[in-house]
Amino acid sequence: MLKLKINKKLIECGTDEAGRGCLAGPVTAAAVILPNDFSHPFLNDSKQLSEKKRLQLKEIIEKKAICYAYTHVMMDEIDEINILNASILAMHRSIKKLTQQPEFIAIDGNRFKPYGETPFECVIKGDGKYLHIAAASILAKTERDAFMARIHEEHPEYNWKKNKGYPTKEHRSVIKELGATPYHRKSFKLLPEQLKLNLKTK
Repeated sequence: MLKLKINKKLIECGTDEAGRGCLAGPVTAAAVILPNDFSHPFLNDSKQLSEKKRLQLKEIIEKKAICYAYTHVMMDEIDEINILNASILAMHRSIKKLTQQPEFIAIDGNRFKPYGETPFECVIKGDGKYLHIAAASILAKTERDAFMARIHEEHPEYNWKKNKGYPTKEHRSVIKELGATPYHRKSFKLLPEQLKLNLKTK
């Protein structure tokens, strides 16, 4: 069973991101504050759960959380400030959207930048250790997957509904054949050979 949070006496949010290693689409982060009596038997790191379980948990989290928020940071901003900064920015924006501001922030991973004066702690594999980080990982993953399913309708040939923008062999094969779209991250190595790409317009 995952622990509720790091500091029992503080209002504490968990935050996590999804889509950092993708070639296309936004990086998405979520922040969640859970009530002190929250528990759930199979809430865990979103990567350990089926899509069906993630969607079930999304409903439970959104219903029972004290507050939650998510943010997409889009491709042009990722290309401008790099993926690490974009991931942290998405977390900051999500925390800022919370209707109750935290007294402490728990972050999945090992990199973060101060959010005002609020104390924080980075937790490696935190989405498998703390419920609020796991909840944030669920919301970030499900919201990003929904975004990728929507843009799949515009460019079904890239099969984003299935690969979510990750660098699968199929995804890279289609990039090589058809070029990049406005949803691709131009600062990323879209093809191993770094071939010149034809850039599509919407």
